[in-house]
Amino acid sequence: MTTLSLVERRPVEKLDPLARLETLTDPGSLQLIRGEALSQRMGERAIAGDGVLAATGRVDGRPIACFAQDPSYLGGALGEVQADSIVRVLGVAERARIPVVGFIESAGARLQEGVAALCGYGRIFRAHTLLSGVVPQISVICGASAGGGSYAPALTDFVVMTKKASMFLTGPGVVREVTGEDVDAATLGGPKVHDRNGVCQLVVEDDVEAAWTVRDLLDHLPQHSGVAPTRWPTLEPGGDRPDAPVPSQDRKVYDVRDVARLLVDGGRLLEVSPRWARNLFTGFARIDGRSVGIIANNPRYLGGVLDAESATKGARFVQTCDLFGIPLVVLVDTPGFLPGTRQEAGGVIRHGAKLVHAFAAARVPRMTVVLRKAFGGAFIAMNSRDLGADLVLAWPRAQIGVMGPKQAVDIVHRRELAAADDRPAARDTLAAQYAERHLTATSAAAEGVIDEIVPPSGTRERMVSALQTFSSFDRPARPARNLPL
Repeated sequence: MTTLSLVERRPVEKLDPLARLETLTDPGSLQLIRGEALSQRMGERAIAGDGVLAATGRVDGRPIACFAQDPSYLGGALGEVQADSIVRVLGVAERARIPVVGFIESAGARLQEGVAALCGYGRIFRAHTLLSGVVPQISVICGASAGGGSYAPALTDFVVMTKKASMFLTGPGVVREVTGEDVDAATLGGPKVHDRNGVCQLVVEDDVEAAWTVRDLLDHLPQHSGVAPTRWPTLEPGGDRPDAPVPSQDRKVYDVRDVARLLVDGGRLLEVSPRWARNLFTGFARIDGRSVGIIANNPRYLGGVLDAESATKGARFVQTCDLFGIPLVVLVDTPGFLPGTRQEAGGVIRHGAKLVHAFAAARVPRMTVVLRKAFGGAFIAMNSRDLGADLVLAWPRAQIGVMGPKQAVDIVHRRELAAADDRPAARDTLAAQYAERHLTATSAAAEGVIDEIVPPSGTRERMVSALQTFSSFDRPARPARNLPL
């Protein structure tokens, strides 16, 4: 397993294309695909393929395909020959069934070549699409990437951006001319923009950290969709009981990541899209040495409600894990879907349906743990038993139902409440009675809504046992594509 202590190294300036690929791959494993004669003709910079380095290499001994655009050659603008080189790398990844990583820094289509450059982007788009769901595809944005230089990464599974990078369909100059808006590259399409809108999944300091982050990401992914990710030796989580971070008060917030760290190997999480729809956590970890995808409501943000953005984020992550055979662990603590006119006008029904569809269609093993509460449609959408979850657990004090107890009694006992002398006290009493009768984990187990009530201290052991059983499951074969959501 690759690790990097960011404290032990100093931040570096941008690397050249060759150094980027060498930092990504194991020492001595990098092999250029394009001919050496062209590299020599371009001089000491060794630019193969008209402004791009195309190569194969190894990461932790596993073969990968990779390429890096060179912004010092015509601004990294894509021409016909450069497109041929990139398409060739993607073709190698398809035939060898190995992951592909691209370092992107491009001014867009090369104006000197006109429509031929545009057609080159078309070939690249098609190649990325044909690889979708077949092998992992990762893009690293290292500088300004415009036009097709932003579309191509959006077709890959993961986008990593350095802090000085930017990506946009039209640059600041065009925006200024067309709309009169005066904006710089960072404000228009920097990482602070794209890590909040879901375009980019990971933001890193510089090129070196980008390469090592990609190595870490590849560690959780398989070579291709037909094999399982590499299993590593088991590490105990360490730390306190898993329920220690969870407050006893139902409405008090906490960070679900603190719970997840107490359940996974070494307490180590690789969070994906940490600043987009923060009320839903998505990320990779290991349990018993096996790679898993974790999706969890995070009560620290918006109380852990589901909304349009978080549903879309969750659906995309579930779909990616399903395509690459990564089991899913779902941690649930949600009061429901976020109500309001803005959500309805924003299509929360459509976006929520994406999450429901993603879970219902998933073929990978998936287990759910209800930590504190799960109400309404959000309980169903978060990988419920009736959506096909393989195992649904609940902690003893979890509440599961159509809605919260106070909201329920406002409807069920509205006449009694209207006639009560002390309405707040009557409401509290009726809510407690309703919760005890209808919302407990015991009543949910009796209804078959959950499979087991498990003590927090026994949750990891139960997960390990389930994953050992799930590892023998056959995934039904069917074509799949990881389409942008």
